[in-house]
Amino acid sequence: MNSKKYNKVAVGGTFDKFHDGHKKLLSTAFKIGNEIEIGVTSDAFGGLKGDIDSCKERMANLKSFFSDKSNFVVVPLEDPYGTTIYDGDFEAIVVSEETEPTAVKINEIRVSKGMKPLDIVVVSFVLAYDGNPISSTRIRSGEINQNGKFIK
Repeated sequence: MNSKKYNKVAVGGTFDKFHDGHKKLLSTAFKIGNEIEIGVTSDAFGGLKGDIDSCKERMANLKSFFSDKSNFVVVPLEDPYGTTIYDGDFEAIVVSEETEPTAVKINEIRVSKGMKPLDIVVVSFVLAYDGNPISSTRIRSGEINQNGKFIK
């Protein structure tokens, strides 16, 4: 685990069916960052994944989960990069194994603009009872719950 502390950290996702994998990703961001910007895919952008909760509802869930913290903002994401390709204050980005390629692309864009690349912190998947990753897709299908337990 990265023990470095960063001033400003980005983390983003759809965050539908808020589950243990999301909690691990976001907890990592809070461990390493003083200020966290959480990007949540907009209804238009996130809707590409299928039938998901509204952006407003997903953002409210995050704010509720982190109600004991004040060092974060939740913003809508209209594309895979968000403000990370414009805001030079970001120092790191926290991603899952699945979204690491997006962070690499963000750094390519930042470097092409003369910006400093972000440190990329990759968080491993949280596995369900069957050894496969917990995912919102599996939860939506009724296969597992938010903790990765089998649903009978």
